[in-house]
Amino acid sequence: MHIQVTNSPFDQKQADLLNQLLPTLTDSQKNWISGYLAASAASTPGAAAAEVPAQAAVQTISKNVTILYGSQTGNAQGLAQAGGKTLKEKGFEVTVASMNDFKPNQLKKIQNLLIVVSTHGEGDPPDNALSLHEFLHGKRAPKLEDLNYSVLSLGDSSYEFFCQTGKEFDSKLEELGGKRLHPRVDCDLDYDEPAAEWLEGVINGLLGLQGSDASVPDSSAATPAAVTNYSRTNPFHAEILESINLNGRGSNKETTHIELSLEGSGLSFEPGDSLGIYPNNDPALADLIISEMNWAPDEMVTVNKQGDVRSLKDALTSFYEITVLTKPLLEQAAQITGCQDLKELLSPGREAELKEYLTGRDLLDLLRDFGPWAVPAQEILSVLRKIPARLYSIASSLAANPDEVHVTIGAVRYESHGRARNGVCSILCAERLQPGDSLPVYIQPNQNFKLPANPETPIIMVGPGTGIAPFRSFMQEREEKEAEGKSWLFFGDQHFVTDFLYQTEWQKWMKDGLLTKMDVAFSRDTKEKVYVQHRMLERSRELFNWLQEGAAVYVCGDERNMAHDVHNALLEIIQKEGGLSQEKAEEYLAQMQQDKRYQRDVY
Repeated sequence: MHIQVTNSPFDQKQADLLNQLLPTLTDSQKNWISGYLAASAASTPGAAAAEVPAQAAVQTISKNVTILYGSQTGNAQGLAQAGGKTLKEKGFEVTVASMNDFKPNQLKKIQNLLIVVSTHGEGDPPDNALSLHEFLHGKRAPKLEDLNYSVLSLGDSSYEFFCQTGKEFDSKLEELGGKRLHPRVDCDLDYDEPAAEWLEGVINGLLGLQGSDASVPDSSAATPAAVTNYSRTNPFHAEILESINLNGRGSNKETTHIELSLEGSGLSFEPGDSLGIYPNNDPALADLIISEMNWAPDEMVTVNKQGDVRSLKDALTSFYEITVLTKPLLEQAAQITGCQDLKELLSPGREAELKEYLTGRDLLDLLRDFGPWAVPAQEILSVLRKIPARLYSIASSLAANPDEVHVTIGAVRYESHGRARNGVCSILCAERLQPGDSLPVYIQPNQNFKLPANPETPIIMVGPGTGIAPFRSFMQEREEKEAEGKSWLFFGDQHFVTDFLYQTEWQKWMKDGLLTKMDVAFSRDTKEKVYVQHRMLERSRELFNWLQEGAAVYVCGDERNMAHDVHNALLEIIQKEGGLSQEKAEEYLAQMQQDKRYQRDVY
């Protein structure tokens, strides 16, 4: 667009200045100027409304902001709620809601939308984001030309489809006509700083639309506020009170039951929440890495932007992730080392080979395969991620065990690429920690996995293996609160004699009548392997009757196989016993999910 003196209200000097300026402006800068001019015109006595450009006038009308979150573990929800608090402090009218609680047909009425969403599994939306995701990608999705939006995406770069759900929401909203307030930000596991920067950018965009010159808050205001001083970024060091192997002699498994003291922490939780644990790496693996690179273990290195200094051995043991490889890590390593072989592995056309290489290998493998490099330790460390916390479903009720929290952790050991591998946190707890030692912990609320508000509502719990953990919490809570609703457990593992986790407790609850029904499946005790979904299908008629009575279904455990099999079993039961088509059965289950009667804590 070129402004001419003949068809504009500007003189030649003004037109020349505008023609120099306008081509250099970004879309967000143009929005800011139009909003500023609209606000200025509206505040000038006697200003004619007709003189305000229509688009600018629309953009200054609303200070309403809607924040929708899709969250599986609670991180996205925490960021959404904290962001909402910050925006309210800036004078905006804010609505924060789960995508599952939002009516998609209201999208046309929203002017400012913020999406905070995680990616689950292999690029899938979280359970509570499914309905909105499907709506936007379906034929009924509306045109959204009046929408201003921005997306904050949470993910894990060790997965192939990193932040995929956020990317899909972002591109679809653009396709439907929405305009970005601020570019999408994709966060890895250590998300605090990028999330804070995203919120600052969003606020700048919103203030620009409002024609405001108000200051942007500190980054610190964008991080989730904790009820106590202890949080994900400031964990409590909880003393181990008890550590017990739940499996019997001769079992193929080792499942550690750990009881931790929360005394003096001020931390509280509800059944269904998770405990975050920050583990240390195996010191032996750190030694092998140091030896491979001919480093000095006592060399001092800086580990963060705050300038904290530690010995190299301590940094590799207690600060950096060294057991997982990601594509961004390899890309940065190739850049700082100039390693040609590594650059070739990352080249276009070798994606399948790269994916195979990343699977089941760690930092030591990378150094042995492509190193050693004549690069200072500090530079190599600079491309590593911080050790992420491990989340475990809490296996106890705070009402039944005041000042304590219990978790159930299955030991992970396996062979990969010619080396024995261990789970970082699970083997730390199984082998290197004893009662009296402590673990850095925090509470991760999970509003997507909660007991029914009505204690008389029947519950069906499906939790094979360590998936039984939250249901121990459920039962302790119901026992403490004297809840009268029926309860039904489906549990499975390998062998009845050695692998029936918390067996005596479940049998006591059955005897006392708190647990109404229990069906178990021990896959290695029968000629044909029997799993929890098979037991569900065997009880098809009665299970459907429970659903018709309003029972809530809870599933906890392995997502890759078990959760899908259980989901399909539920669909088969609903279709068969309800006399419904497959499509109607899927609608029935989707409605249960919408009503929070079908909840999953899967990993």
